[in-house]
Amino acid sequence: MDNRKKRLVVGISGASGAILGIELLKVLKENPEWETHLVISRGAEETILQETSYKVEEVGAVADKVYSIKDIGASIASGTFKTEGMIILPCSMKTLAGVASGYSDNLLLRAADVTIKEKRKLILAARETPLSTIHLRNMLTLSELGAYIIPPMVTYYNKPESIEDMNHHIVAKILDKFDIEVDGFKRWGK
Repeated sequence: MDNRKKRLVVGISGASGAILGIELLKVLKENPEWETHLVISRGAEETILQETSYKVEEVGAVADKVYSIKDIGASIASGTFKTEGMIILPCSMKTLAGVASGYSDNLLLRAADVTIKEKRKLILAARETPLSTIHLRNMLTLSELGAYIIPPMVTYYNKPESIEDMNHHIVAKILDKFDIEVDGFKRWGK
């Protein structure tokens, strides 16, 4: 019997919404079946400091393993390192463009490239508005390759009472793609 945890690569890039990536890590930390492998971009480090009360080191402490964006030789850069897939939350348009074009000049982009080539689940929580034609083309390219594009859209049918409720719902919706049930996730139903 194999008692290994399921591995999930998590990327936080420089788009607004770093708190969503942090919330995702916190939810996964509570799930003993999953192990998180985190890469934070330089832009995300800035966003974490600007938008949250967390220090970058505190975010890293929530993950099981943290990698430097520069460590292109890390385990998650190889297809032989088995994972269930990857989530980039939030995903900046710069990161999205790099993934779409196969421009793997850092570990975040290389891990996404590996996820695509190994045909594992890749979720990109693209965070920008309005979307330009270039953004839409990049998203279409990735969708055609099998990636899920899940912009962090607020829903109202679940009657959120706080920003935290909205964040939790978005994270739960993303984790649902990996069949991870999140406490408090309200599905549509009459």
